Amino acid sequence: MSDNYRSRIITEGSQRTPNRAMLRAVGFGDDDFTKPIVGIANGYSTITPCNMGINDLALRAEDGLKKAGAMPQIFGTITISDGISMGTEGMKYSLVSRDVIADSIETVCNGQSMDGVIAIGGCDKNMPGAMIAMARMNIPAIFVYGGTIKPGHYNGEDLTVVSAFEAVGQYSAGKIDDAQLSGIERNACPGAGSCGGMFTANTMSSAFEVMGMSLPYSSTMAAEDAEKADSTEKSAFVLVEAIKKQILPRQILTRKAFENAISVIMAVGGSTNSVLHLLAIAHTIGVELSLDDFETIRKRVPVICDLKPSGRYVTVNLHQAGGIPQVMKMLLVHDLLHGDALTITGQTIAEVLKDVPDEPPLGQDVIRPWDNPVYQEGHLAILKGNLATEGAVAKISGVKVPKITGPARVFESEESCLEAILAKRIKPGDVIIVRYEGPKGGPGMREMLAPTSAIIGAGLGDTVGLITDGRFSGGTYGMVVGHVAPEAAVGGTIALVEEGDTITIDAHQRLLQLNVSDEELARRRAKWQPPQPRYTTGVLAKYAKLVSSSSIGAVTDKDLF
Repeated sequence: MSDNYRSRIITEGSQRTPNRAMLRAVGFGDDDFTKPIVGIANGYSTITPCNMGINDLALRAEDGLKKAGAMPQIFGTITISDGISMGTEGMKYSLVSRDVIADSIETVCNGQSMDGVIAIGGCDKNMPGAMIAMARMNIPAIFVYGGTIKPGHYNGEDLTVVSAFEAVGQYSAGKIDDAQLSGIERNACPGAGSCGGMFTANTMSSAFEVMGMSLPYSSTMAAEDAEKADSTEKSAFVLVEAIKKQILPRQILTRKAFENAISVIMAVGGSTNSVLHLLAIAHTIGVELSLDDFETIRKRVPVICDLKPSGRYVTVNLHQAGGIPQVMKMLLVHDLLHGDALTITGQTIAEVLKDVPDEPPLGQDVIRPWDNPVYQEGHLAILKGNLATEGAVAKISGVKVPKITGPARVFESEESCLEAILAKRIKPGDVIIVRYEGPKGGPGMREMLAPTSAIIGAGLGDTVGLITDGRFSGGTYGMVVGHVAPEAAVGGTIALVEEGDTITIDAHQRLLQLNVSDEELARRRAKWQPPQPRYTTGVLAKYAKLVSSSSIGAVTDKDLF
């Protein structure tokens, strides 16, 4: 064993006797004081199906760490259920929870001088929150994903939680009746695990597997399958070896690792939220990464997986077809992946993928052959223009014509927008603006799954655009543009849009344009006044005070001093 353990301080000097006394009370014996102390950041809760199976995994990790010669210490961290809080004031706390999770893991691990950490999480912000903490601390670390939910079934169709949101729009449009609406709601989420499509949780778990911070195949396993618990125990053994060898996050989370993650996210049709989270992690670890890097990689990486929300299959189907390693190997053989990037196992990406076939298995069409992709280029386009001078993110998969010019329909909140859609006041050709929902203005950058699902359910997905300084759920698709920066609350052009203005969304030209003269915009800007803060106390007030632009990841520790 290496002597480079922070926890060795508990064995040195008579002044450390109280530390040893307290550790004896939580199970340490004489032989345990020379072992590495490893934290298990346990995201278990019954708030959401995403996290309700995690405590069993934490206990399995605890057992694995003991077998591997370490001393585990379990502590809790929080989660917010994006799916349950969606469309409510509570969704403002979702992105905030990413930073709370990061702060809590950093606080415990550094406060207790832990030698390593295994973080176990399920819902969307668990992954980036844990990774930001790992990047800050730079101690040996591994992430264990709680696993994906299996699809629900109703009337012969596979369902996800997004099916329930879209059903609301279908119901309001008269396309389904009460019984069908109830049937979808009752069957969409059959058990434990995170939302089943290539939504945000599965996108981020996949990204962390690609980046080498999770074990191969672990990101697409179902929460309720035995292999998930087995992989968790194996993760514990790998982490202890990493502690011995001092394999650190800063050696793994390099520029090459981020480029690899972006390539796979494009290939699998991943969530827009991955842009925000990867920018934040890169900021924390000190890797230069910008919105332009996503656009550069998008142009050279095809979408080769036919996954929901815009495709046909769910993540368990991807796992059965070869999982993320199969996607990675296809990118590697086409020189779109850095094979020399390091993983937590001590192996390089190329070594991990050595025995993975170059082509996907026959008899399935979840992962397409290289010469028959779903789309020739990636699906996450970075748009700029006078409406988003810093940039915005558009998800263009599933859109027949990724270009629209139409009149602006302006809403100052998600709720007022949803009300208009359900009341059938939105018409084909309209371009919806939902503003003051950004990182500062919301605050918290709410996801717009309810309005976008209502648009899809009403059959307007190919004819109505939606632009916001907020975010979208990983389950969103259609003519939608989010993360508009600068946001309305700081005087971005989106704050100056008036009802009836003509707006152009053009994914081909990567353009987001308000078709109003510079002179008119200057006149409007001179009259604009910043809104009063929506919150003046508590966590949302603190967040609004500290948070940066979405174009750099909405981090809360930039330029503090």
